[in-house]
Amino acid sequence: MAASRIVIENCAIATVDAHDTVYASGHVVVEDDRIVSVGAGPAPEAPRTATGPGERAGSGERNGSGGRDGAVRRIDGTGHLVTPGLVNTHHHFYQWITRGLATDHNLFDWLVALYPVWARLDEPMVRAAARGSLAMMVRGGVTTAVDHHYVYPRGAGDLTGAIVGAAAETGVRFTLARGSMDLGASDGGLPPDFAVESPDTALAGTEEAIDRYHDPAFDAMTQIAVAPCSPFSVSTELLKQGAELARRRGVRLHTHGSETAEEVRFCEERFGMGPTDYLQSVDWLGPDVWMAHCVHMNDEDIAAFARTGTGVAHCPSSNARLAAGIARVPDLLAAGVPVGLGVDGTASNESGELHTELRNALLVGRLGPHGEKALNARQALRLATYGGARVLGRAEQIGSVEEGKLADLVLWKMDTLAHASIADPVVALVFGAPAPVALSLVGGRPVVEDGRLTTVDEDAVARATRDEARRLARIAERN
Repeated sequence: MAASRIVIENCAIATVDAHDTVYASGHVVVEDDRIVSVGAGPAPEAPRTATGPGERAGSGERNGSGGRDGAVRRIDGTGHLVTPGLVNTHHHFYQWITRGLATDHNLFDWLVALYPVWARLDEPMVRAAARGSLAMMVRGGVTTAVDHHYVYPRGAGDLTGAIVGAAAETGVRFTLARGSMDLGASDGGLPPDFAVESPDTALAGTEEAIDRYHDPAFDAMTQIAVAPCSPFSVSTELLKQGAELARRRGVRLHTHGSETAEEVRFCEERFGMGPTDYLQSVDWLGPDVWMAHCVHMNDEDIAAFARTGTGVAHCPSSNARLAAGIARVPDLLAAGVPVGLGVDGTASNESGELHTELRNALLVGRLGPHGEKALNARQALRLATYGGARVLGRAEQIGSVEEGKLADLVLWKMDTLAHASIADPVVALVFGAPAPVALSLVGGRPVVEDGRLTTVDEDAVARATRDEARRLARIAERN
């Protein structure tokens, strides 16, 4: 059978390869799920046997049934920019239905206010929230996403299956960081006691998720990580056993770390050391680990991350929303620490899309000690693409536009009023307003066309999220 083939020509291309190569006018050729050619000028000719029926052609496209390049679909990318698909390395999908609450709180007060609400979640709520979170991200150029889900109320249904199913339906490449909490308020933690699991239940649920869903293949669409929530909601024993489970099963580890000054004080008072030293003491540093936030890190902490290859999910909008502080991203990068971007939960980042994080990583970073030299546009784009792929252990497969990699690509429309007067398309993408997504591919399959999702009905998703948000609010009010 002939290969499915997509040819995009006459577009700017930001490859995010090792040299940050940018083509002012070039081509990308996709066959099935792989990138087979990228470079300047028109696409090379292909064997005439690579033919197939023409697909629907939007603006700037034409169908083909072979021709000089055997294209199933050819796209004139004039006025557009191709980048790797964006990689979101940290999120909490369930929070989509609790947006707009506790808007003037710091992290600990925000958690205390919302944990009792989240403890009322059930399977339909989680499914609707996951679909809403995914739809917003994917429509904005995300092709790989992580959900750190750690709230598993008793009797709530198959929450893991609901989340994984929503990701499969949307067509995104996905890692479920199967989280857990076992340190309730009576044991000195922040969550109410009825919102936590026992260590045995949490570990069993995590291993079941690995058994059911984890795919180690090069082109995997679903992977699982072991992800106890945080030092202030998880016992030392659960952290230790979680690390043992992850390494026995060959999956990655994820948690929150050094997010706020309050967390640092909590760890110092409870464990006699800061978060990084504490997590290192329970075997939670290493090249298979990434942590969210990492705002309050000293030079020794950064050196420990660099020495062990531990990654960071930088979430600038949430850090600002919760007044957590400014992460030392320039210092992390200078030390060689893998750094990607994260949306974080949409109860602390109501927009829920990753373009905001490119822009805010750059702008908020410049408020720190490095000033205007903190980050530039190409560094911000790298964080959102290759950096995220590296954090997730998938830099060989995704994160740059290179031959042999999976065809996770975004074609951004850059010739509209919002961007047309900015000469450098990468600067326009990062500094400017969110650019329209003309086409987004995951493994060569379109998930966005002309700014609309192709896999799910956005209006139906919106209605379901509204209904489930209202139902959760009613239940929380009664309890």
